[in-house]
Amino acid sequence: MAKWVVSAKRADFAATAEKFHIDQVIARIIRNRDIVGDENIDRFLNGTLADMHPPRLLKDAERAAEILMDKIRDRRRIRVIGDYDIDGICASYILLAGLRFLGADADVVIPHRIHDGYGMNDHMIEEAQEAGVDMILTCDNGIAAGAQIALARSLGMTVVVTDHHEVPYETKSDGTRRELLPAADAVIDPKQEACGYPFDGICGAVVAYKLMQVMLGEKPGGEGQTLLQELLAFAAFATVGDVMELVDENRVIVKYGLRRIAGSANRGMQALLTVCGLRDRPLSAYHIGFVLGPCLNATGRLDTADRALQMFAAEDGAEAVRIAGELKELNDSRKNMTLQGTQRAVRLIEESDLRGDKVLVVYLPDCHESLAGIIAGRIRERYGKPVFVLTDAEDGVKGSGRSIETYHMYDRMSECKELYTKYGGHKMAAGVSMPRENVERFRRYLNEHCGLSEEDLEEKIHIDVPMPMSYVTPELVRQLSVLEPFGNGNPKPVFAQKNLRLVRGRILGKNGSVGRYTVEDQEGRRFEMLYFGDLEVWHAFLRANFGQDACERLYGGSGGSMRIHVIYYPELDVYQGRERLQMIMQDYCKGD
Repeated sequence: MAKWVVSAKRADFAATAEKFHIDQVIARIIRNRDIVGDENIDRFLNGTLADMHPPRLLKDAERAAEILMDKIRDRRRIRVIGDYDIDGICASYILLAGLRFLGADADVVIPHRIHDGYGMNDHMIEEAQEAGVDMILTCDNGIAAGAQIALARSLGMTVVVTDHHEVPYETKSDGTRRELLPAADAVIDPKQEACGYPFDGICGAVVAYKLMQVMLGEKPGGEGQTLLQELLAFAAFATVGDVMELVDENRVIVKYGLRRIAGSANRGMQALLTVCGLRDRPLSAYHIGFVLGPCLNATGRLDTADRALQMFAAEDGAEAVRIAGELKELNDSRKNMTLQGTQRAVRLIEESDLRGDKVLVVYLPDCHESLAGIIAGRIRERYGKPVFVLTDAEDGVKGSGRSIETYHMYDRMSECKELYTKYGGHKMAAGVSMPRENVERFRRYLNEHCGLSEEDLEEKIHIDVPMPMSYVTPELVRQLSVLEPFGNGNPKPVFAQKNLRLVRGRILGKNGSVGRYTVEDQEGRRFEMLYFGDLEVWHAFLRANFGQDACERLYGGSGGSMRIHVIYYPELDVYQGRERLQMIMQDYCKGD
């Protein structure tokens, strides 16, 4: 069971609530997110696009814009080299749409995940030269492609890098780091030391969007601004899809970008909403992260990300819908393959000495290499540990890692980079290629040098407010929406109540995967509560603590004396115009 921790940060909640016309519960949650000071609170609650940071603060943004405008005026051929995930696809489209609007002779090449791997390679540089490309513009990659950029420049090409990943570095004898920046004509990456941009947590598509802000800002008239409003949808899509923290300007980008997605004039975006059943429905970050986004990722994993780019660039609505349908079908196939791969990984861990490792390195030679990252994420959720999933590739072993908050994956990997042929990433995720014979050395090194304590690995659930369900009103639930968008860095708030009695229960859903319960507090007030978690584990908990008979009575409608503590989130269920409060159980333990 997870450890429950009550957030106890102090502030004058009554004063904050009065000043900003919010409930004190909302004021407490804002403080728990470390939003302090009237100016910051106002920006959190009421931030607008005007609160985005000026794009020219990005180092080399103006330099890159000047280079590109010169190439456009001289009719030089520009090639965008992107990436095959959500961020790379959206960044590629932003640059392609912006450059073509400005009259550029531009195209996009997205590496094939299996045949090319991540980022640029020598073959792509050589192909660009053969095609008469004068300039390469990267997005969501390039910061670690020093050798390829050197090759391109030696062949007479101009190179501009736009990226958001960690800058490679070497550790000097005195323990300090020296950045290994590529020798490009301009490098835009907020993570480079010399960059004065005030927030380095933006994704690659936002970096691309900022560059277009600089360039389109020079265009007279309103058409450039109209295009920027349209492209904001893609910046927001990528921000959620690449699991960026929804803080600072990311919060504004997603808040306003969700509206742009819903009303987008882009035929591909509307087609994707249609095939996923989300057309004309309110959108949240959840829909991007778990419904729409995976369709883009699936094409890059199982086919080619070019399909997603073609969908966004489609001028014919029927063609866009056809491609969107194919992407959804690919994602459905990906789900089944991911489930099978995750099951194999769990069996391997449970039946070997991997179970005792603090950093899990799981070698699945027959796994489709494009699914390694998703499976790593599933295993991390199950075990609460950093995870790498490795699989056989054409030239050795490739894989992806997913981390936890207490483990900086990229930094730890960088300590044994001699084991790899290629690697990259950031704190929470990484990719790696290595010779097959280095897999066990990799596993041993990471575990011997991980620096993780048992406390670091202990799952914690942070409770925003210990709040009785009787305090919840429809108005409070509506006020909770001012905290959106929810996601990484701004989680949906949770509350806790002790000693609820389970009165009766029903199993719902086509697959019997949802539990609906009536619960009663110690004053006899009753509430409706839903549980979408693992019902098998839930029922095992009930049997172990209260007995089989009590569990049967619960579903028989006769109630019982079972008391539990719960962590929950309140929602409004609206059906045929009528509102009904319901509590969503997030976690549970035995009551007093």
